Amino acid sequence: MTSFVAMVNADMIVREATERLARIARIVAPPVLRVALAIPFFKSGLLKWDGFLSLSASASYLFEDEFKLHLFGQAYDFPFPAAIAYLDGLAEIVLPLLLIAGLATRFSALLLLVMTGVIQLVVPEGWANFHLPWAALAIAIIALGPGALSFDHLVANFCRPLQLERGRS
Repeated sequence: MTSFVAMVNADMIVREATERLARIARIVAPPVLRVALAIPFFKSGLLKWDGFLSLSASASYLFEDEFKLHLFGQAYDFPFPAAIAYLDGLAEIVLPLLLIAGLATRFSALLLLVMTGVIQLVVPEGWANFHLPWAALAIAIIALGPGALSFDHLVANFCRPLQLERGRS
């Protein structure tokens, strides 16, 4: 009988520890995922600028001459390479900053997922080492949301009482 009680107690201890671990992970995982996805894009974005809103010549060159879209066994030039280079440079700075702050989190992760898809078309051999992990991070952020340690969470908590007040009026 005492071995049965010991097993039940051990089971309860394991369950409680697992539940505590899950509670901690629900708080810690979203910001860690956000930072993990933001870092490679932000680092890439920093290389594309020579100063405030001054795109580097190398970034323009990449989109005009080096980067090609690999579709259906053919390589195609980017349409409007100067505009695409500028938008890419902006996105690689703004979206990671939004992710780290946890502001417009799911939207930012979705746009980085789309960028990852385009990057896959440009560098098809990078799927296993880079694109698949980036896509997995983006999908996890979209699925889990920003988490409690985010501006999105603060905004939601601030707006919730305001919505309740409007509903009573």
